[in-house]
Amino acid sequence: MQDLKPVQKDAYSLILEAIDTGLYRPGDRLVESELAERFGVSRTPIREALQRLETQSMLTRDGRSLIVASLDHNQLAELYAVRTELEALAARLAARHASDEEIRVLRDMAVADRRMLGDAQALSRANRRFHKQIHLASHNRFLVQQLDLVHRSMALLATTSFAAEGRDEVALDEHDAIVAAIAARDETAAAETLRRHISKAFETRLKLDAGELQPRGH
Repeated sequence: MQDLKPVQKDAYSLILEAIDTGLYRPGDRLVESELAERFGVSRTPIREALQRLETQSMLTRDGRSLIVASLDHNQLAELYAVRTELEALAARLAARHASDEEIRVLRDMAVADRRMLGDAQALSRANRRFHKQIHLASHNRFLVQQLDLVHRSMALLATTSFAAEGRDEVALDEHDAIVAAIAARDETAAAETLRRHISKAFETRLKLDAGELQPRGH
């Protein structure tokens, strides 16, 4: 029997993950030689990955340098408008198609995430996993692909809405309501509950950006 080896991530995935986890943030300069050394790969795949990320507007030019792109107010609003509708559709389809096992996984995630209250970065990562599970439970590969693109762009946001004081517990209550609607097979409630959840996250982010809300610990 052939041994199963762990899948090696390519340079593109490694850089994208580094942006997604905040290792590189909007405005940070990406240097080919430094990336090659950090990830232990040659400069050629790094160069190709950087070109691909620039084409996808994840990176932008600053003179001769490539930096991690950032989103202005209008781009942020456009991103959330698309995300809201796609996420709502995913919840609607999950209420229709999710298996009992998938619903139990969602419920377990919602419970486990409460152990991370107060840790904005951990909750942000857990939140991505939770939403990804809903996407998969929609059982629509084309919707999942589009949501992957949206969430890739979400990596360009410098802060997480979970950083706002009090947002984490409210957001997890919203997750509970989303799971309950999906478990009840109530497509309309699932869509509307998730739509309100994303709308509230957007509102919180706008308040953070405007200085109306302070990040936790400030």
